[in-house]
Amino acid sequence: MSLPIQAIAADVCVAPQLEPSAMAEAAAAGFKSVINNRPDFEGGPDQPTSAQIEAAAQAAGLQYVYLPVASTGQTPEQIEQAAQVLARLPRPVLLFCRSGARSARLYQAATQTS
Repeated sequence: MSLPIQAIAADVCVAPQLEPSAMAEAAAAGFKSVINNRPDFEGGPDQPTSAQIEAAAQAAGLQYVYLPVASTGQTPEQIEQAAQVLARLPRPVLLFCRSGARSARLYQAATQTS
C-alpha cells in the first residue's frame, strides 16, 4: 500500500482518511507526527476511531494529535489550536481528514495566523 499523500509545504503533507495500518507506513516514509482532523464516526461506524489510530501511531513511534474539525469549516479556536500543535510537533507532519482538503485548509489558516 502506498500512502495517498499530497505535499502542501516542505515538511507537511495531507491525506484522505487513513487506517490504523497506515501508521507504520507513515513512520517508514519518514513522518514524525500525525494530526487527525476527522471527527470520530463522521463516515459512519466503519470509520476507524481516533483511539484506534492513536494506538497504531504510538506503536509506530509517531506523535499523534486528534484535532477534529467539522466538514463545514474550522473555528478560530481550532485554527489557533492547530497553530500551537504545528509549532510543537516534530516534522515532517501528516494531517488527514476525509479527503485531505479540510486538513489543507486548516494548515493554511493556522500558518497565516502565526
